[in-house]
Amino acid sequence: MQPDPGPRQIVTPFRPIPLDVPEGMEPNEFFNSTENLSDLAGNNGLLVNPEDLLLYRKALGHSTTFDCSIIYNTSKSILNPLGRPVRRTQVPPAVRRIWNRMNAVIIGYMLEHWPDPEQALVLAGEASLDATWPLTAPGVPSIRMLHNHFMVFPMPALRAAALADPANPNLTDGGQHSLFHAYMRDVYREFFEQALKLTLLRPVSGDASRLALTGYPQGLPCWEVVGGADALSDSRFWDEYDAILKGFLDFYRSFFSQVSTRNADPLPDLHFPDAVQRVLLPNNAFMGTARTLRERCMRDAAYAHAIRWEPAFKQLIYRNGPGPHGGRLLVTISQNSIGNAITELLGVVVKRVPDADAYARFEPALIDHLLAVRERLIAADLGEPVTTAPWAEQRPAT
Repeated sequence: MQPDPGPRQIVTPFRPIPLDVPEGMEPNEFFNSTENLSDLAGNNGLLVNPEDLLLYRKALGHSTTFDCSIIYNTSKSILNPLGRPVRRTQVPPAVRRIWNRMNAVIIGYMLEHWPDPEQALVLAGEASLDATWPLTAPGVPSIRMLHNHFMVFPMPALRAAALADPANPNLTDGGQHSLFHAYMRDVYREFFEQALKLTLLRPVSGDASRLALTGYPQGLPCWEVVGGADALSDSRFWDEYDAILKGFLDFYRSFFSQVSTRNADPLPDLHFPDAVQRVLLPNNAFMGTARTLRERCMRDAAYAHAIRWEPAFKQLIYRNGPGPHGGRLLVTISQNSIGNAITELLGVVVKRVPDADAYARFEPALIDHLLAVRERLIAADLGEPVTTAPWAEQRPAT
């Protein structure tokens, strides 16, 4: 019997990591340092290439089935953390081409080894790492470099997991998500329709975009990947994937420019200036919601302090099975982000617990998969192995 839909909380063990933070530094300050990124590559690195893209295993991971990331490691070439690229649109085209190919190889591997949506949730996505929180908040801005995640969760484990608290702010994206969804949903979707000319991404909504088990994502625009996994090897797909991000950035930045300054002129560096002029600025819901936030900021210091003035988002590729509409490959983007994990856009809350013995039981199979996907990347001339970590010197068993 299918359990009732609802967000799930899954428990993931990890091996505690000794963190030697220099005296006088906070952990989040250390995470931005070149020294920390050197440690990341040395202890958890899998593959690196001349474009400074580093594939590594997630030591504090979300999943023990398959879990790795690629980071655009500019820590040695851009020492100022606030000057580093934090979204795909800021990455040089030559780097982005390699990044796209790496994405296609890794996602293809996951779909090949976990082909049944009844048995596995497959997802990959990128996170904005702008210093968009108040800089005095703990843990901010974390590692300020663009990175993405690749994960697989066993569906039986998700079905058996406890229900998560649906009021968890990370599941709802907080109050600003509600503003987007409650007051600007129609103009948000209309803007995407007017601004974007897509052929490999087709808008979908309702049950066709949700995971039947969790009922998520909720209120987010979604697009089906026409052609499925094969489309990920087509450069046009990644152009359209970037176009969705550009549309989101234009909407978000235009909205908060109106919150900041009544009747502000259009921003000078928009990706879709015509759509902003035609769809957003004349729209009463868009401008009226900006007024509501502006007035609240003027009277509520705590609310104004919490505003994310710069765009913050998660962009996700996922398979939406199981269910009657299952097995489709989909793209979504969050309307705002308060620091939630990309899994939480799909209603999956990960509770990490330190348990070295439990992690050790999963580690051999996990490492085999990571080494196997590394071999595919090497064969495609997408990088060379990092072998400074003893576990990474193995050869894949499969």
